Amino acid sequence: MDQGVTAERHGALLVVGDVVTDVVARHRGPLAAGTDTAAVIRTLPGGAGANVACWAAHAGCADVRLLGRVGADTAAWHERELVAAGVRPRLVVDPQAATGTVICLVDTGAAAERTFLTDSGASLRLDPADWSDTLLDGVARLHLSGYLLFTEPSRALVRRAMAAARARGVPVSLDPASAGFLVELGVDRFTAFAEGLDVLLPSRDEVCLLTGVVDPVEAAARLSRLVPLVVAKAGADGALVARSGAVPVRVPAVPAAPRDTTGAGDAFTGAFLAALLAGAAPEEAAARGCRAGAEAVERVGARPPQPGPSQAGRVD
Repeated sequence: MDQGVTAERHGALLVVGDVVTDVVARHRGPLAAGTDTAAVIRTLPGGAGANVACWAAHAGCADVRLLGRVGADTAAWHERELVAAGVRPRLVVDPQAATGTVICLVDTGAAAERTFLTDSGASLRLDPADWSDTLLDGVARLHLSGYLLFTEPSRALVRRAMAAARARGVPVSLDPASAGFLVELGVDRFTAFAEGLDVLLPSRDEVCLLTGVVDPVEAAARLSRLVPLVVAKAGADGALVARSGAVPVRVPAVPAAPRDTTGAGDAFTGAFLAALLAGAAPEEAAARGCRAGAEAVERVGARPPQPGPSQAGRVD
């Protein structure tokens, strides 16, 4: 299905992934153990899958759809936020689990580095019963959040979705999502899933972890022998575009003054996929991804600005 990487395709982008509530705490300097650390705290919509969908819509993709699972506690709020961002959500309401929550600790120093505390909640309880092949009607690309690989029910859904996409000739992309979770999953188990992908969008740390190679350039080239197109996101160093084992093309970053790096990789992925759908070559799509990543780090939270009044920061 490599032809789907470069050829212009018309249709929707379907994202399957996590929808969570982000509690973003911005502090300066190290956390003071055993006492108080002053911080500015906001509650915002998040989740890697949902973020990618929102940034794809923000980048101009006219038809972005999202399959995710949430708890009844915040289902209405998340649906409103996604619709306001231009996404068509299909949210399964979990009768037992609350919506996933991520506490994002953001150091407001120069690098705006962040640390995540994650309670996946309902987000990783997607299972094959939540999938229908009709979800692919009118879809030109399927994108999967790598977080789905970290529980067996959602892994089973991924297998079913990938098989359905292959049967229809729909290209499939995946973002590995977390180097820490990849270690728990195991590289061999991940690469078994990767063999069915058309596009892989790892971070610099993830591409090195998946290959055991320290140099990200060599690692991206090696990984692209498994997946036809590998785009390794490297933050302030831009991105590497590797195709079929060839020497990767380096795409420069866009300068930015970071306030919060949460969701920068999701912004890149969303804009990249929107560009591919519009017919852009992978290198141009990566350049658009870098621009979106720069826009993302200059904002607090993981989502793009909404075209109208937002309910962000409120959970009803």
